[in-house]
Amino acid sequence: CSRKGYGSCIMAGITYANLVTKIRNYTEVDDTVFTSTIVDGFILDAEERVLRDVNTDADRRYATASMVASQKYLNFPTGALIIRALQVTSGGDKIFLEKRDTTFIDEYNPTLATGVPKYYANYDDDTLMFAPVPGSTYAIQASYVAKPDGLSSGNTETYLSQRFPNGLLYACLIEAFGYLKGPMDMLQYYEKQYTNAVTKYAVEQIGRRRRDDYFNGAIRIKIDSPSP
Repeated sequence: CSRKGYGSCIMAGITYANLVTKIRNYTEVDDTVFTSTIVDGFILDAEERVLRDVNTDADRRYATASMVASQKYLNFPTGALIIRALQVTSGGDKIFLEKRDTTFIDEYNPTLATGVPKYYANYDDDTLMFAPVPGSTYAIQASYVAKPDGLSSGNTETYLSQRFPNGLLYACLIEAFGYLKGPMDMLQYYEKQYTNAVTKYAVEQIGRRRRDDYFNGAIRIKIDSPSP
């Protein structure tokens, strides 16, 4: 994949076809039992598991909209799972809103007074509420987490398959051996392998990738050495 400024990036990952082959080879089950539909289900469930275990940069999205004057509620951006931050523009100033519970919003603004919103809350599964109620059509930008497109025969490489191929494979094998109802030792083995892999992936994605050596300092790991 090409990137401006620093040339191209080459990553050793796994493709959809490679992953399907490995699932069948590792479990020693052919395509008469592990059909494409069944294997695709394993991959989908594995991707869902990783998504809930680790919030990666590839899951981040941004969307802009205009608030409706005197309207207390606003729908989530399409596909949003988690709202990370909201920012409104008023008079040229960009203002980040503070997140609160719905009970706080109702207590703070029982009369539904209008103005520049200061607080927001998740009203339900796909609706936001604000206080004060927007007094104008303020521009609003949402930073949110969304489910990325999954690996499939029509989408042969993804961020996850390229950045976390071993963990994706382990998660798929957990689903596969669970489907086969054993052997339990293999199921336990891949659970352990996945746990170890996803811990390291989390350190990379929500640890090291969100640090800056200049401001945060380089990560240092203590290495014991033998006494002289």
